[in-house]
Amino acid sequence: MIFSKAFPPPPRAMTPPFIYLASQSPRRSQLLEQIGVVHKLLLPSAQEDSEALEMVLPGEVPRDYVQRVTALKLGAALTRLQYLGLPDAPVLCADTTVALGDVILGKPADAQDAQRMIELLSGRTHKVFTAIALGWGGRIEHACSVSEVVFDGLATAAIEHYVASGEPMGKAGAYAVQGRAAAFIARIQGSYSGIMGLPLFETAQLLRTMGAWE
Repeated sequence: MIFSKAFPPPPRAMTPPFIYLASQSPRRSQLLEQIGVVHKLLLPSAQEDSEALEMVLPGEVPRDYVQRVTALKLGAALTRLQYLGLPDAPVLCADTTVALGDVILGKPADAQDAQRMIELLSGRTHKVFTAIALGWGGRIEHACSVSEVVFDGLATAAIEHYVASGEPMGKAGAYAVQGRAAAFIARIQGSYSGIMGLPLFETAQLLRTMGAWE
């Protein structure tokens, strides 16, 4: 008589109870909450010069720029995690840039710069690049979402009114797709959440690939 015994499957790495989001953007945190990813913020200290990481190198094209900046942010966040002695968990970073051709439109320096950017985008199609990077256990995974956004032709008065609201400040390309500028957008092609700052499809894929989310 042959006896058989059922053996349990080999244990797999335990899914972490949370991930770290190394971003000061409330929108990215809200997007993670939207798909049920439990997370804690891992923010830079006052001594860290986060803005310096976002400087554009001469001749750098938008995709290379956003991926390089995201990788630098992840490196800084992993160092921060180790320095602070916090519990180990996956660390997620992201960066978003707006580009008209190969011209990178970062955060406007002032109202005049914001008006210049919106005038450039008026009646034209531009691209929004959002790169993400996930680090955990010595492993790093990257992804990049690219979307197209078409702005309607805008009257000068409409642009001036928008700039006067103060909303363009602190935003790449001087606008946020979920803000007042939504009235300017004729259509988009790509990832709405990516344009907001965190492409949820690509993020979910990375988290699952790393065993960081079910």
